[in-house]
Amino acid sequence: MASILRSSSASLRSAAHASATRSLSTAAHYFPNEPSGPQIKTQIPGPNNQKATAELNEVFDIRSLNLMADYEKSVGNYIADLDGNLLLDVYAQIASIPVGYNNPSLEKAAKSKEMTNALINRPAPGNFPSADWAHILKTGLLKAAPKGMNQVFTASSGSEANETAYKAAFIYYRQRERGGPNAEFTEEETTSSMVNQTPGSPHLSILSFKKAFHGRLFGSLSTTRSKPIHKLDIPAFDWPQAPFPALKYPLEEHAKENAEEEKRCLEEVEHIIKTFHNPVAAVVVEPVQSEGGDNHASPEFFRGLREVTKRNNVLLIVDEVQTGVGATGKFWAHDHWNLETPPDMVTFSKKAQTAGYYFGNPALRPNKPYRQFNTWIGDPARALTFRAILEEIERLNLVENTALTGEYLYAGLERLAQQYPNEIQNLRGKGQGTFIAWDSPTRDEFVAKAKTVGLNIGGSGASAIRLRPMLVFQKHHADLLLELIEKIFKL
Repeated sequence: MASILRSSSASLRSAAHASATRSLSTAAHYFPNEPSGPQIKTQIPGPNNQKATAELNEVFDIRSLNLMADYEKSVGNYIADLDGNLLLDVYAQIASIPVGYNNPSLEKAAKSKEMTNALINRPAPGNFPSADWAHILKTGLLKAAPKGMNQVFTASSGSEANETAYKAAFIYYRQRERGGPNAEFTEEETTSSMVNQTPGSPHLSILSFKKAFHGRLFGSLSTTRSKPIHKLDIPAFDWPQAPFPALKYPLEEHAKENAEEEKRCLEEVEHIIKTFHNPVAAVVVEPVQSEGGDNHASPEFFRGLREVTKRNNVLLIVDEVQTGVGATGKFWAHDHWNLETPPDMVTFSKKAQTAGYYFGNPALRPNKPYRQFNTWIGDPARALTFRAILEEIERLNLVENTALTGEYLYAGLERLAQQYPNEIQNLRGKGQGTFIAWDSPTRDEFVAKAKTVGLNIGGSGASAIRLRPMLVFQKHHADLLLELIEKIFKL
């Protein structure tokens, strides 16, 4: 289990592409009841979708609506709409569906006595945890914990996961300044905190990167730098941002320039940590800047970042909300970095179907109760869902499947990029499972056309097209995707 969750096997790393292709071509279909391809019966949106959208608009803001879905008829890698159209889904609820629509194993877990009890008697775990809460965590979330981590704080969303991780960083920072967790608060600290003044409300900061996305709540939004629409009109904390490497592609043709760019960014990170007027308690970084345009950096950059944070006694928070749970061909994307020491915290959500942050240092637990607390502190029902997902990942060896399928798919996209160099620019994500993207000068037009050929796909940043298929995405899906992409180019 550990080898599946935490690293690709040695045989996988050394497997030739031809061998990988053979193993993929002979693999059993995970969803035998999937269609052989998309089924388009009406224009999209069709009449039923238009009617349902108008009805929803009476009570709910629909301006970000993509598709009104029929989830009862969706299956595996295919999403259905209300007009009988069935689309190959490589967007997967913004990278959040791990093991396919209507997965039988998840359906079985949903009907279990454990799940029924968690749903109809939803506990407040901080005050009234169920007797089996430790067992649920140990057999699910903690079984998948990143290397060097044995504790978890559960939450309900990616934004909340990051917010609580930031709180843990600030509490840790101030506890260290006071001399340890046993040092009591001063009267001045307690009274000043109630009027949002120092020293009780200290001027500390979290350093994030340009084009980063870490959520839409107040703390996480202050570290989000991807698009102005997320931040306009919202008061923000005075927190710094550092440049994220702007790599040039193909990587092998720009090795020297990219190394210099990463060195420049690391030097700026350290300069900010040492000079910013609000002391930096933690650095937060995504393994791939997903919402900001699928921006990558090398393992060497992230190892350098870890060295900078350790050298300056600053915590490192790795935001794996979108990259975690197998999407990059390893269970946790930061496993690609081969760090000597693990991050201090790793946040997660999306494909986990629950949320929170992992950590290993017991000093990151607050020194007193109710400092990290809310009514729900996550949801046992969602933790049970994650456990079922984890069991399905292990049963079907889906992390390895994603690594192999991603290798095959990337090779196909490289061939298309040679044929259509104006349509596929800066192809990236090699060796990162199916976490692949490219830039297109006609991105929005491409995404709109995709639905007409039965493909649900999304973008990120200003011009990127990103692939976010499920872990059950296989070679025959990759072949179909490549055909559909080329078909769109020819429209």
